[in-house]
Amino acid sequence: MLLHILEAHYRGEHRVWLRFNDGLEGEVDLSQAIHGEVFEPLLDPGYFAQFSLDKTLTWPNGADFAPEYLRDQLLNV
Repeated sequence: MLLHILEAHYRGEHRVWLRFNDGLEGEVDLSQAIHGEVFEPLLDPGYFAQFSLDKTLTWPNGADFAPEYLRDQLLNV
């Protein structure tokens, strides 16, 4: 089974509540994961909140995080 996100809700700043297709759910804080040129716009919480869901979190500028990475972030909380 390929891992993907079924549901995502913005929780403020750089936090998102996620539900994965394997049943795992919870909130992740991505503030420490925002590095590099493509992710720079995400430093602005207003822009960060503009994510969409396409099996993972994606942003208008093409930035995204692999669902496996997001799941690992959730488990490392």
